[in-house]
Amino acid sequence: MLKDLAFILGTTLMYATPLIYASLGAVFSENSGVANIGIEGMMTVGAFSAAASAFILSDVYGILWWVPWVAFIIGGLAGGFFGLLHAVASVSFHADQVVSGIAINFLAPGLSLFLSRRLFEGATMTPAIPLNAKLPRPLNGVIENSILDTIFNQYASVYIAFLLVLLSWYVLYKTKLGLRIRAVGEHPKAADTLGINVYKIRYFSVILSGILAGLGGASLSMAIVASFRPTLISGQGFIALAAMIFGKWKPQGAMGACLLFGATTGIQIYLGSPQVGLNISANLLSMIPYVITLVVLMGFVGKAVAPAADGIPYEKGER
Repeated sequence: MLKDLAFILGTTLMYATPLIYASLGAVFSENSGVANIGIEGMMTVGAFSAAASAFILSDVYGILWWVPWVAFIIGGLAGGFFGLLHAVASVSFHADQVVSGIAINFLAPGLSLFLSRRLFEGATMTPAIPLNAKLPRPLNGVIENSILDTIFNQYASVYIAFLLVLLSWYVLYKTKLGLRIRAVGEHPKAADTLGINVYKIRYFSVILSGILAGLGGASLSMAIVASFRPTLISGQGFIALAAMIFGKWKPQGAMGACLLFGATTGIQIYLGSPQVGLNISANLLSMIPYVITLVVLMGFVGKAVAPAADGIPYEKGER
């Protein structure tokens, strides 16, 4: 029983991690007043860029310690590029932010598949990353042969994600930058009259949102799975948005919601394992995270209040 619980907890941490990165990105973007529906696409291009970079770099330079870290960063930068596109459309050109986000959700996966076909002889998925080119496990060999090993022997991306939650909370609620981000998201006109550059703050927040979403995708393709495939993300970006709403647009709240959704995946994998022997349809089991997402949204969306200017384009000089 204890081993089963440890397995579920360890799986929860593993699968909650990509959601934490993406939901933190959504927290920054939406606290600045820009709705970012494109998180899904940014995660996808981040997952592809990281997996492709890790394979190519390991093939050219060999399996060196810096290869997975460079690939991980490249995944974040790829997401940040699409964050920049979203910022240009929604901040500079005052486009409908939902439409811009949906466009990114089509464009980013499409570009990822196109590049995959060009780079890997027509394949829609990248070759498998060598085991040593994946992100490292910092505690590997430290806590072997124990229950703690099952729970905490995670990839480095897991620990980085929790550190980023703490850092995001500090930035948003303990720094001048965070105060400006929240002010721009609540009342951009008032912030503008106080000398805060609304456009710069929103650009920064949306690009950072893309970088974090890209890192979320990279943590999937370089830790949980050792390659990229078209169905890898499959709704994770939208679950991250739900986690942000459930967490009331706060980093710590989003983290708690991501852990909840990660636990549903852990339970899904546990119930589907041969050791349990329940013989439940895999299709039914795969529905669990999405059903939980819908239930959470129906129960909490009405109680959560978004920043007042979230999703509303701002034009300098407007009344």
